[in-house]
Formats: sequence, structure tokens, C-alpha cells
Amino acid sequence: MVWQMWVVFALIGATVALYASEKFPMEVVSIAAIAALLLLFHFAPLPAGDGVLDARRLLAGFADPALITVLSLMVVGQALTRTGALEEPIHALLDDRRPNPALLVGGAFITVAALSAFLNNTPVVIVFIPVLAALAERLDVSSSRVMLPLSFAAILGGMTTLIGSSTNLLAAGTYRAMGGPALGFFDFAVPGLFLAVVGLVYVLLVLPRLLPDRAPYTEQLVGDGRQYIAQISVATGSPLDGEAAVAGMFRPLAGMTVRLVQRGGHAHLPPFEDLSLRPGDIVVVAATRASLTKALASMPGLVGGDDADTRRDPVLAEAMVSPGSRLVGRNLRQVGFHFHTGCVVMGVQRRSRMLRSSMDDIRLESGDVLLIHGPREQIEQLRASHEVLLMEWSAHDLPVRQRARLALLVFLGVVAAAASGVVPIVIAAVTGAAAMVLTGCLNVHQAARAIDRRVALLVAAALALGTALEVTGGAAQIAHLLINATAGMGPAVTLSALFAIIAVLTNVLSNNATAVLFTPIAIQTAHALEVDPLPFLFTVIFAANCSFATPMGYQTNLLVMGPGHYRFADFLRGGVPLIILLWVCFSAFAPWYYDL
Repeated sequence: MVWQMWVVFALIGATVALYASEKFPMEVVSIAAIAALLLLFHFAPLPAGDGVLDARRLLAGFADPALITVLSLMVVGQALTRTGALEEPIHALLDDRRPNPALLVGGAFITVAALSAFLNNTPVVIVFIPVLAALAERLDVSSSRVMLPLSFAAILGGMTTLIGSSTNLLAAGTYRAMGGPALGFFDFAVPGLFLAVVGLVYVLLVLPRLLPDRAPYTEQLVGDGRQYIAQISVATGSPLDGEAAVAGMFRPLAGMTVRLVQRGGHAHLPPFEDLSLRPGDIVVVAATRASLTKALASMPGLVGGDDADTRRDPVLAEAMVSPGSRLVGRNLRQVGFHFHTGCVVMGVQRRSRMLRSSMDDIRLESGDVLLIHGPREQIEQLRASHEVLLMEWSAHDLPVRQRARLALLVFLGVVAAAASGVVPIVIAAVTGAAAMVLTGCLNVHQAARAIDRRVALLVAAALALGTALEVTGGAAQIAHLLINATAGMGPAVTLSALFAIIAVLTNVLSNNATAVLFTPIAIQTAHALEVDPLPFLFTVIFAANCSFATPMGYQTNLLVMGPGHYRFADFLRGGVPLIILLWVCFSAFAPWYYDL
């Protein structure tokens, strides 16, 4: 034992405690942990392999294939969102004629687990993130209730077959290198399936109740329920052209309240009996920002002034009419808002009352909120305007549908290449991210914004801590102490203790490193007890897959961290009970199944 080992233990404990307390930003804690390790091993170096544990080895996490894969898939996912490429498949899934959305959510988790047994679970999770986000919206629940269960379902499915996880393959490869036989595809399918079913019951029935109902930060600040008065011009060939009212509603304007239809000098009021829309009609509606956003996504030519710049980088934002603005007391036709700003006012909202006149006739007042559509560059220039105050966090990109099919093809290519094993997933992901930028589905700035720096620093810090724990002998020391402590209590107790320690360390070390580290220890322990080593090998596989308690435990946890708006403590709250449940069930099932 070396004294540096105890310092690493203390540093790991402090880092995890600070992550969980959330007193400091996760990025700051991660950088501090990396800096502490760099200083420690610079002034107190230790031998590692054919060299020493230096900055190059400690910072290697920034180039780790798992991290590069996750960051690249973030770019791919942003391109899908940016182009609206998955909206049609999701709308087909959410068709009103299909079963209850709650049943669809449960079916989605079971499907994810089944697919993850045979495919790499990272692309499986990528496919289902937008599907479950849409289902959560349909159920009127926060996406934080469904994203972590998605990741857990994928991990549970991956522990049932040899190719279900890279962890399984690494443990099997290490065992064969030690002289053991090659494992078959379904050699541990029965205990794996038992644990997966137990875990899925927890994921379906218990986990959503433990997770917070947390809205996105932008939604918390801006809100999405305010009603705007907006007007929509009916153009030739648009989805509204020829549309007839059904029960006073026009189908393409679902979710909006149509207040009047202006045709020439005549205004048609509800219930619009025997009225069909024609080119040139102006439809005045009361709608939320969400409804207008959906309308813009499905009908790109909805807004006047829709030029090439707007189509290339469209943004929807909110701006408040400032006190003393020249807009006060004038309507939008008089001020020439589009001419001066390059943006189009989609809607007007007044807090004191609901406006009932045509939007062009509304005389603006100080404090009115304008819903503005335009190119991002023009929206950003409104920050310098004296007429309106651009509301922070209100600007959101709109789908650019011209590239939707191309983005979907790139995405399917990434999934197919990774799932089939034609190339490693890291190569497929990086190539897909590059293709999204090269084909114009995203520009460089949008791709950079898609990368979550919290994830990058979190993974780099975790890998650095794991490397230090291995080199100092800390991981092996803990394992040997616990296994030796239970050596006289029989194979069943030793097996249970082995599962427990691996399940804890896999959430601090990487799951692959844990599997490689503990496979030789488990096999040697089985030989010392004069029992079949396979149950001990399978224990390593199952326990190393129990990476539920930290976001850095597994890359699918990192993938859902952003869409689910999770904090470090959420993983502890949802993951620790699942680890305990699987440990207890395995400890009861394995001795009976393997006759230990």
C-alpha cells in the first residue's frame, strides 16, 4: 500500500459528495478533481506500466472513445431536432388511434431492453430519446420522469447476452485469456433475464415516482401557457387552402382558438358554418407559443417575409415593448417592424386582457410581449434595440425541414453501422457528426452548442479518478479485503460480497475497467474455494453492469442527462435502490441456480 492510495480515496469521496450536494457547479468540481490529481502525481509520482502516472495518462479521459462517442451523438441528435427529422415517425407513433400513451411508454421501455440484448444500447437510446420526449409531452409529464428509466432499461437488457454490452465481452475475453473456455451467446441468459425482469418492474412502477417533475430551465423562466393573438395568411397551395371548418375548428390549426377570419372587408366570426378558407384570407387566432411553433414547423411558409436567411436559421423569440418605445400607440403596419428589423411579429400578448382585434390593428402598449420570428443574427441584434427588450432564454431554434430527410439518412447510417459492427461506434458517431455539419443540417456554431461541457468534464474526471485508483492499488486492495473477510463463510456469501463491491465501484470506475480488474480476482477466488469459476465470472458481468447510481456510470446515463434535466443526486435517488434490489435478488437466486 502507498500513501497516495489514501489520498485518492479521500479525493473520490470528496468529489462524489460535492457532486451530490450541488453546492458548486458540476464543471467546477470536475476541474478541481482533475487539478488535484495532476498536482498529487506531479509531486509524488508513481510507476504505471512502462512509465509513471503523469498528466498524459490522467488527461487521457478527454480522448476516451466513450466520451467522444457521447459528444458526437449529441451533435447527431441536435441535427435531428434542428431539422425536425423524427417528427413524422413520432407523429405516426402517437396517432390518436393507437393505445393509451402510458401503455406506449411501458412498451417502449420493454422494447428498448429487448433491443439492447442484441444491439449496442447507445444507438438504441439515441433512437428512443425523442420518442419518449414526445410521449411525455402527450402525457403532460416532465421528460425527467421517462429519460432515466430509458437508460436503465437499456442497461438491464444489455446484461442478458454476451454481446449485450462491451462489459460482457471484456469480462469474457479476460476469462479466456486466463485459460478459460469461450462463452456462448446465451450462457448467462437465465440469471440475466431474471435480473432484467426484476429491474424492469422497478423501472416501470417505482422509478418514475422517485424522480423529480422538473421542467427545462428555459420553460421555467419563460413558460409556455401564455396566449398570443396571431394572424395567419392563407397562401395558394398551403395546408389551409380549401380547408373547411369542422365544429368551428380548422384541422391544421389544432390547439389554436380561431377568433375570426378576415376575407376582404368582411370578418367571419365563429362558429364558421359552411366556411372554407381561400387564398388571401387572414385567420386571426389565440394560441400559445407551443402551438405557433408546431404550426411553423409543419407549415414553413406560414410567416410573411420568409426569406432564404430565415429558412436557413429560423428562430422564435419573445421581446417586450420597452417604456418610451416609438412602438407605443402605433400598430405593426405603421411601424414597419419587418423592414427595420428583418423579423416578423408572429403574435402579440397583453397581460391585462385578451385582445380580440386583428393583430395589425392592435395599438401596442408598453409591456406588450411580441412573439418574433426571424433569422438568428437578426434576433440577436434586437439586444441593442431601444424599442423592444429581448427576453433572455426565450430564443429557440425552429426546425429546418429542407434537410430533414438527409439528417434522417445520416442518423440511420450511424445506427446501422454501429449496430452491425461494420465499424466501432465511436467511428460511426464521429463520422455522423461530421456528415451533419458537412451536409448543412447543422452549422459549426450549432454543433458546438450541442456539446454539453458538463458531460465532457464529468467523464474526464471520472476516468482520471479511476486510473489513479487502479495505479495506486486502491481498487484491488478493497476487493481483496472484502473477499478475504468472507472467505470462511461459504461461496454464496463470497459471491454476494463480490457483487456488492463491484456494483459500487462500477459507478466510480468505468464499467469496462471494473470488469477487467475484477475478473482475475473472481476467478482466483473461485479456485481457492474449489468451486466452478463461471458463477463468479457471471457475477462480475452482472455487477459491473449495475452502473445506475452516477451519470458517469454508463454512457447512456450521460445521453439522457441533458434531455431529462437531471442533477447528480437524481441518479443516486433512482439508481441506488435498483442496485440494492438487484444485489438482494441475485444473492438469493444465484446460490440456488448454481447450487452453491
